[in-house]
Amino acid sequence: MSDIPPQPLTGKALLQKVEALGHLPRRETAKRCGYVTMTKTNKPRVNLNEFYDAVLAAKGLSLSPSSSRDKRGREPTFRVSVHKNGQLIIGSAYTEKMNLKPGDEFEIQLGYKHIHLKQVLNGQVVEESTSSKEASPKATRGRRKKTAGA
Repeated sequence: MSDIPPQPLTGKALLQKVEALGHLPRRETAKRCGYVTMTKTNKPRVNLNEFYDAVLAAKGLSLSPSSSRDKRGREPTFRVSVHKNGQLIIGSAYTEKMNLKPGDEFEIQLGYKHIHLKQVLNGQVVEESTSSKEASPKATRGRRKKTAGA
């Protein structure tokens, strides 16, 4: 028991001790690094999960998610599918990300294989972004080729 430190080792000290004790079994290594508790019956219990987590953290890896999400709902995938009734539902994760409020209006413009939603503010359609303006000349060239061949 004298080999067991009073506090579990972390960081570089843990990695150095693990390397030095590489010849021992994992349970004994974890025990000598301080990852042991005493049970009610005064028997030592080795905490392998805490030991493994500490080793990973010392190496710069973490298995626990560190996101600021509140753990409710699903993560947005930026994909939707058409429901049986023919509707497309855009979930609240997307509307929250865009800071949309109930009552915000959109104009729907249908393309060949896409749908544009353009926000209407004060009765005016918000201008297109540069990426969609760049795409429009390509569509025009395609139509010219079709009409030239006819």
